[in-house]
Amino acid sequence: MMNNMPQIKIGIVAVSRDCFPESLSVTRREALVKAYTEKYDASEIYECPVCIVESEIHMVQALEDIKAAGCNALAVYLGNFGPEISETLLAKHFDGPKMFLAAAEESGDDLVQGRGDAYCGMLNASYNLKLRNIKAYIPEYPVGNAEECADMIHDFVPVAKAVYALSNLKIISFGPRPLNFLACNAPIQQLYNLGVEIEENSELDLFEAFNKHAGDERIPALAEEMAAELGAGNKKPEILPKLAQYELTLKDWVEEHKGYRKFVAIAGKCWPAFQTQFGFVPCYVNGRLAAQGIPVSCEVDIYGALSEFIGTVISNDTVTLLDINNTVPNDMYESDIKGKFNYTQKDTFMGFHCGNTAAGKLSSCTMKYQMIMARSLPEEVTQGTLEGDLVPGDITFYRLQSTSDNKLRAYIAHGEILPVATRSFGSIGIFAIPEMGRFYRHVLIEKNFPHHGAVAFGHYGKALFEVFKYIGVPVDEIGYNQPAGVRYPTENPWG
Repeated sequence: MMNNMPQIKIGIVAVSRDCFPESLSVTRREALVKAYTEKYDASEIYECPVCIVESEIHMVQALEDIKAAGCNALAVYLGNFGPEISETLLAKHFDGPKMFLAAAEESGDDLVQGRGDAYCGMLNASYNLKLRNIKAYIPEYPVGNAEECADMIHDFVPVAKAVYALSNLKIISFGPRPLNFLACNAPIQQLYNLGVEIEENSELDLFEAFNKHAGDERIPALAEEMAAELGAGNKKPEILPKLAQYELTLKDWVEEHKGYRKFVAIAGKCWPAFQTQFGFVPCYVNGRLAAQGIPVSCEVDIYGALSEFIGTVISNDTVTLLDINNTVPNDMYESDIKGKFNYTQKDTFMGFHCGNTAAGKLSSCTMKYQMIMARSLPEEVTQGTLEGDLVPGDITFYRLQSTSDNKLRAYIAHGEILPVATRSFGSIGIFAIPEMGRFYRHVLIEKNFPHHGAVAFGHYGKALFEVFKYIGVPVDEIGYNQPAGVRYPTENPWG
């Protein structure tokens, strides 16, 4: 497995306004750190012991200390009212994701010398952050006792990981989009705005690299590994050496081309000439790399790869990319869903792709040929797709996209994959999202999102929403499935 996921270390720096007791910030910071280490992974945080920041000089000292400690994220903790200038300068000069949080008062018996007024100080901190144009994560309710503040920092961990990872990400793409896939357009300006590097290559470059891997001594062992993963589902054993050769080609390309970047995602090509020239389809390899923390999108979907990468970092798990594909037929809904699950037919749909979902996210899997492609090509060149129904359970359907007008937009929806047989082909599942029909019309269609959506296996909307906000997606451009009775701006009030 390649190391393609970030590790986060949050430096906790307590601050104090010089006309308040410094001891408040010291003892409250110590209590916060104690609460965190008792409940969560202590390696995720670092307690800055050098000083309590009261002045600009203290700010510099704290900054140097957390950098030396290897911190790549920052939590500014207002143990009392806090020095609005020094604390926001600390955030300004720290190169990485940052958050602000504040201490609640502790006892009704200690509201004279023991009153910190951090509730008030947080207002000044937020005002100064805006003055200096500094992005920072502020929790929904950013004031709490030690245990509550520990929970806030823990909520920040996946957000910080994603923001940090994006600033160290390179997306490697191969070839232009296939014909009739204008929906997967990818204006690259927003990638640069996000701090993401993009390396665009020709399919011919990839084909040359693949051919140079012919006879690679690593191929037999990797083919055996694939066979072991597939087990009884290995219906096309003759194609595994070519798939192994292709996986090695991509991995070597990543190592040779990531340059100074720490993390990589790939936007790959899979048709129309890929099959006839390479002699297979790359679906299974795409899924395998996704399971190893290197998302590979289909059809040169650059923002799909970006979305998958964000979800992989946040969930610390494999994600997939699916078409928001087809409706559930009336008879199937009546026989398999109605009365068994609390969803209307319009809440359900099928998410599908040819076979790019990792084996571990399928209830069972079979290596097959790609049926849609085989309708117009010889079957033998369309082998390499992994078919099966997706594992049932909670999911988050989401996407980050730069649209044709070069604006960042996103959507997030919680739902589930139902434990209902799809009776179909490909990597596929029956999805249920509350009020999906309205969400489909007034977010996905209205906001011009493409047919590809990223799927994380679990509910991660809270962290995704904060990441999208942090990186600059306007809040009114983050769509979600409105509950019944809450009208979308474009929804006809008369139905």
